[in-house]
Amino acid sequence: MLINEIIADIERLKKERNAIIMAHNYQPAEIQKIADINGDSLELSIRAANLPEIDVVVFCSVDFMGETAKLLSPEKIVLLPDAEAFCPMAEMINPDGLRALKAQHPGVPVVCYVNSSAAVKAEADICCTSANAVKIVNSLDADTVIFAPDRNLGAYVARYTDKKLILWQGYCPVHNRILPEHVIAKKALHPNAKVIVHPECLPAVIDIADYVVSTGGMVKLVKENEAEEFIVGTEEGMMYRLEKEAPAKKFYHISPIAFCPNMNRTTLEKVRDSLLKMQYPIEVPSEIAEKAKIAIERMINLSR
Repeated sequence: MLINEIIADIERLKKERNAIIMAHNYQPAEIQKIADINGDSLELSIRAANLPEIDVVVFCSVDFMGETAKLLSPEKIVLLPDAEAFCPMAEMINPDGLRALKAQHPGVPVVCYVNSSAAVKAEADICCTSANAVKIVNSLDADTVIFAPDRNLGAYVARYTDKKLILWQGYCPVHNRILPEHVIAKKALHPNAKVIVHPECLPAVIDIADYVVSTGGMVKLVKENEAEEFIVGTEEGMMYRLEKEAPAKKFYHISPIAFCPNMNRTTLEKVRDSLLKMQYPIEVPSEIAEKAKIAIERMINLSR
């Protein structure tokens, strides 16, 4: 079947199901092109919750992102186009492990990165994103904080807080593979380009970057910054979004190694089939959803 025919089917099914398609910034370009809304995971989940007229959300992403959308829109059907699209970082932590760490440090508050399962979020006091992690940690009335699951983001936060951080030793494999030598090599090719990297990167990479920002922060930065060229240190799907938002500027991806196979499991055919068969709906048990939603809403309220 031709691509145009698949897209036409998707558009027809969207109307029949009263659905909207959302795509994370790391999704393949063909998915971002047909999405109604592109953005980072929390941004998309909040926007979905603010669309009461929509019945179905096709969330083109990985598993934990779909869960967050479901937590904030329990009345909606949230579909994940590929049931095997999971986040390796989120898989590096589980509720039992976090409970054991909490037991070792009684009374210490837990900040949980949104890149985690709903079950793990339910064990946290408050969630954070890469954009607001520093603010969230500093908002807590405690000298010591458990930060999970991303040790690299935690190390970045530690630069901007006086609090002691107890770090869970998880990480994003994509960002963890980006090395200083990748930055140096790309900078040699494009000496006038500014280097922007994600705070999930290794501390040594952050040390030599010009800017360290979330994916949403990258979009804002390239539109407002006077620089004309940027080296982009994050998953390659971000290139489509940046080129779309700032078409007059030049972007150079840090390295082919910064590729997430899980994010790239989504295809046009899978989006169509998710709507056609209403398959792979996200479900979160009520006892988990109630606690996880509290941690998310605390973060949202603090970020306003």
